[in-house]
Amino acid sequence: MASKVDLAIIGAGPHALTLVTHLLKKRQKIRSKIAVFDPSGGWLHQWKQQFAALGIPHLRSPAAHHPDPNAFALRKFAEPRPHELFAPYDLPGTKLFDDFCGDVIRRWNLENAVTPGEITCIEPLPHSFRPWLHLWLKDGKSIIARRVVLATGSSQFQIPDWVSQIQTPYPQDRLCHSQLIDLRKLQLAGERILIVGGGLTSGHLAIGALSLMAKVDIFIRRQLQEKIFDAEPGWLGPKYLKAFFAEPNFHNRWRMIKEARNGGSITPAMGVQLRRERRQGQVRIYENTQVVKAEWLGNYWLIKTNKGEQYEYDRIWLSTGTHFDVHSQPLLENILQAYPISVVNGLPVLEHNLCWHGCPLFLMGGLAALQIGPTARNLSGARMASEKLEKAIIKSAVIPYQAILA
Repeated sequence: MASKVDLAIIGAGPHALTLVTHLLKKRQKIRSKIAVFDPSGGWLHQWKQQFAALGIPHLRSPAAHHPDPNAFALRKFAEPRPHELFAPYDLPGTKLFDDFCGDVIRRWNLENAVTPGEITCIEPLPHSFRPWLHLWLKDGKSIIARRVVLATGSSQFQIPDWVSQIQTPYPQDRLCHSQLIDLRKLQLAGERILIVGGGLTSGHLAIGALSLMAKVDIFIRRQLQEKIFDAEPGWLGPKYLKAFFAEPNFHNRWRMIKEARNGGSITPAMGVQLRRERRQGQVRIYENTQVVKAEWLGNYWLIKTNKGEQYEYDRIWLSTGTHFDVHSQPLLENILQAYPISVVNGLPVLEHNLCWHGCPLFLMGGLAALQIGPTARNLSGARMASEKLEKAIIKSAVIPYQAILA
């Protein structure tokens, strides 16, 4: 018989950790009712992997944004290490943030809170007087949960159309998305690399490739944008969010999100680095430039652009970002079928508390953007989502497990 839990959290990244600490702050007794599932069996595994793979020196979010309920906890932790807070706005260094999160996990006694296991299916439990959920793991085991929070990131790679039109077979490592690249495992001396995209990840990839003695070109479909944050700081508080939450039309909310994020951008600090490398002839940046055709000619790429120019490269890296589409989530297939809800350009219209209508499933991250705002996928969005979820989860009445068979 399947084991039973009161609250199952799928994923063990920053959003999940933020939620658990917020819940424990409100009610310590809830600890025994929570089960966290992640293939890695530990906290922040994928987060740490992505930062290390690209050699990212510090976060883009200020020190106020982190998984602990106390907004000042990271600044306090950093007092003996002030040199690891980067200007402007005290952006925490990667090592500092990792150490702080480790401290959060220890202080909240969460070292062994993550169960190793990949949830592959969520389905409503039939014949129950309340809509419990049945979770299936990759190893064939299953769990029955009264409530489930999906906190996995849940984004899809954004791949340009020209990639699907490539007719020649090519080695998979010669054309790949940025999230599949690990600079630590590459030898690039003398190689010519094309990076497609103008976001901060493009900058990290370029600097990393240059450090490995490669030559780098960056194609950007518009002008290079510089912004300190993904979205203006006004989106972290009532300055912009008041109007956003007052907007009843979710199509309008989606447009507000799109305009606020406005595509990829680099930080001013990254801009300084890239311009320095460009002056030294190490990197070339092509604005208003897109690939229209790519051919693999046995051992190199031949690229044609919208400007009629041709270039040759050894590798192409797609730093084209990700997008959120509830219809592309295998975990949500059964939920969509059993509990159909409105979807706006891939984003589900959830209830105010981030609950899927009619079903005890809650979403965090980018899929909750219509209820959180443009920073839903960021650390600040994790805090805002946790504040909504803690009210819904803590206040809901506890139903005896025997009721599941009623």
